[in-house]
Amino acid sequence: MAPADPPTTRVVSCDLELEVHEPAEVVLQIEAAPSAGPARAELTIAAAAGPPPVTELHDPSGTTLHVVQAPRGHLVVHYRAAIAEPGPADHRPGTGLDRQVHLRPSRYCPSDHLTGFAVAEFGAGPGEAARITAITDWIHHRVGYVPGSSDVHDSAEDTLLTGAGTCRDFAHLGIALCRATGIPARFASVYAPGLSPMDFHAVFEAFADGRWTVHDPTGLAPRPSMVRVATGRDAADAAFVAVTAGLCDLASVTVSAVAEPSLPHDDHTSPVELP
Repeated sequence: MAPADPPTTRVVSCDLELEVHEPAEVVLQIEAAPSAGPARAELTIAAAAGPPPVTELHDPSGTTLHVVQAPRGHLVVHYRAAIAEPGPADHRPGTGLDRQVHLRPSRYCPSDHLTGFAVAEFGAGPGEAARITAITDWIHHRVGYVPGSSDVHDSAEDTLLTGAGTCRDFAHLGIALCRATGIPARFASVYAPGLSPMDFHAVFEAFADGRWTVHDPTGLAPRPSMVRVATGRDAADAAFVAVTAGLCDLASVTVSAVAEPSLPHDDHTSPVELP
C-alpha cells in the first residue's frame, strides 16, 4: 500500500493599511471561514490612538465580518492563520431559498441580460455538471486575463463584451452564464496558495448533482488548497474591505498564502468542493 500523503497546512496572511480622512465605519472580510478547517489565527487592528472599537458579525453563509469604528488617521490591520487540512466538505447546499437566491440576477451578474447568448451557446435543462464545465472552459479560452483591465463598475456583461478581465470578472461571468441557463451559482473570495502574483482571489461555485462545486476559469491556482473567506451573490457581498460610513482610502494591501509541505495537483476538470 502506498504511503498516505502528509497532511497539508495552509498558512495565509493579510496586511492592510488605510488612511482615514474622516471617522469611518470600515467592514473587513479577511478571516478564513470556519468551514475551511481548524485554524490558529491572530487578528490585530490598530489606530494611532490605540485599538479602535470592533464588532464581529457572522452572516448565514459563514462569512466573518469585522466592523471597525476607525478614527481619523492611520489604520493598520494584520491577519494571519495556519489552517489544518479540512475533512470532507461540509458546506451543504442549504435550503430551497438558498437555491432561489443564487438563481436570480445580481448587481455584477445580470444573468437576465445574457440568457439568449447563454442558452444558444451552452443549452439548458438537464446535464448541469457538463454545462458548468463547458462554461468554465469557454471563459478560460475566450476571455483574456488582463490585470487592471476592469474596475469596480464592470459587470459580467462588460466582461463578455470586452473579452478581458481579472479573476473577479471571470467569476462574475461564470456565475451569470450558469444562472442564465438555470444553474444556481455564487461568488467566493479565497486565499489561493500557488497564485502568482499573490493577491486575494475570486472563484465561483455552481450547484449540480446535489452539491456545490468550485470553478476557477483563470486556472491560476489549485482549487484543493484554496481557503474560503467570503461567500455571496457576487463581489458586492464579498469585498475584503468596504467603507459604509465616513471617508478613507486603502493605502496598501499585502496578501500571502502557502500550502505546506507542497501544493496539491489540480487538473481543473475533476469536481472539487470548497469547504
